Amino acid sequence: MSELLLMNLLPSGSEWLIILVVFLLLFGGKKIPELMRGLGKGVKSFKEGVNEAKEEIEKAKDEVNEPSDKK
Repeated sequence: MSELLLMNLLPSGSEWLIILVVFLLLFGGKKIPELMRGLGKGVKSFKEGVNEAKEEIEKAKDEVNEPSDKK
């Protein structure tokens, strides 16, 4: 049911074309590459942050699972 509702909310082919034209009119042809570059840098930074968090979790998990030599 929710998939059907979501399909009705997404733009179709002609609506995407209208969105693209409006986007071009608002930002112009010269500004779009700068916007995409900034978006790419943001995605790269986000992925690096996720990878760092995963490494920290693995490191903490390894420290917890190490057998203690203190007897």
